[in-house]
Amino acid sequence: MTKTGLFGGSFNPIHIGHIHLARQLLRAARLDEVWFLVSPQNPLKQDMRLAPEQQRLEMAQIALRRYKRLEASDFEFHLPRPSYTWTTLQALSSQYPDREFTLLIGGDNWERFPQWYRHDDILAAYHIAVYPRVDAPIDPATLPPNVMLMQAETVDVSSTQIRERLRHRQSVAGLVPPAVERYLIREKMYL
Repeated sequence: MTKTGLFGGSFNPIHIGHIHLARQLLRAARLDEVWFLVSPQNPLKQDMRLAPEQQRLEMAQIALRRYKRLEASDFEFHLPRPSYTWTTLQALSSQYPDREFTLLIGGDNWERFPQWYRHDDILAAYHIAVYPRVDAPIDPATLPPNVMLMQAETVDVSSTQIRERLRHRQSVAGLVPPAVERYLIREKMYL
């Protein structure tokens, strides 16, 4: 059975921190692959302005081309909206019965996990790998048996920071892969 990590997000835009983290989680959680699930709409962030989903997917595909075990996915584009993780997991499990899915989430999302739609069902049916965030420390003693705390080094970069820099016509070199930087400039993204 293929062990697939699911790294969901807006990726608005994808950046080097996302990739660095996914590569660490791939090893730490002993996964065969990580799918970056580009979310068309996060139900807990409905007021957030997003670049068009197809462009966010294209940037993720461009960013991940050189990584054999990391893949951008538009799976949630074809599901009802907003995108609920439970719905996504059920649809993925049905379509890919040969895979064991592990949800990859940050400590900030773990803090909000009780607000997630059918969070108890997710906990009962799937493995979850939680990585710490500076603003969301995790006490390992409080984690259920199927939730693993992953030690992962994070890169101090955010999509918000990148959008702000682009809005002010500042360089994003070193914050995103070079091919994504060229895409952002060519498409005049986030101006």
